[in-house]
Amino acid sequence: MTKLTLASHPYLLGFDQLERLVERTAKSGNEGYPPYNIEQRGENAYRITLAVAGFAEEDLAITVEDRQLVIRGKQAPADEDRIFLHRGIATRQFQRSFVLADGVEVAGAAMEHGLLHVDLNRAVPDSVVQTIKIETGGAS
Repeated sequence: MTKLTLASHPYLLGFDQLERLVERTAKSGNEGYPPYNIEQRGENAYRITLAVAGFAEEDLAITVEDRQLVIRGKQAPADEDRIFLHRGIATRQFQRSFVLADGVEVAGAAMEHGLLHVDLNRAVPDSVVQTIKIETGGAS
């Protein structure tokens, strides 16, 4: 018995990349830190907001790797001479990934009141009609 996958359907030519995208999304961690929001800010604009209280701009890195937005946070080690009676504020490192669709680009990022905002824009593709000439004779 063969495994039937989304990309193996005869009408979905060239969609094997979509199947890999779904697998990569499923493998990404479902951890809850840091919490985040995703909002639509226009027809082709989005914003991802992460709660990164305690992190400075230099503690954060934002990269796009193979159509995947990766946000990493790593704080410098705390002073050794500090003595905590209670430590409830998380200072652990994190990595949060978001898969971007084709045409979605990062427009910018900003920190505000402990929140990291990453703005995304989707480019609207031009509608192109292509006419294919039919050749007569044998196929080559």
